Amino acid sequence: QVQLVESGGGLVQAGDSLRLSCAASGRTFSVYGMGWFRQAPGNEREFVAATSWSGAVRYYTDSVKGRFTISRDNAKNTVTLQMNSLKPEDTAVYYCAAAAGIFRPTVAHAYDYWGQGTQVTVSS
Repeated sequence: QVQLVESGGGLVQAGDSLRLSCAASGRTFSVYGMGWFRQAPGNEREFVAATSWSGAVRYYTDSVKGRFTISRDNAKNTVTLQMNSLKPEDTAVYYCAAAAGIFRPTVAHAYDYWGQGTQVTVSS
């Protein structure tokens, strides 16, 4: 099992920045990739960003490219999502996820472990 704990959400104004962190523990040697997804009320969970476990390869959904950056800290077993130039449409619960099987970074059901989620609210 892999345990994931997110932190860093909050209420900010449009144009502000937030940094989300996800701490992984347990059988992290089995993890091939990590991702961030988000879900707004009434919407399906959508892919935001992902990274291979090594951090060498990164993926982003088009709407966050140039604003969000995903990164890995191998020593601390953490994945962070730096979110800049936030917009009201970024408002959602953000979830960290880990994939222990074949890594399909944008596919939610391909991830094996999920955190509890952290709320991000961007006011206009």
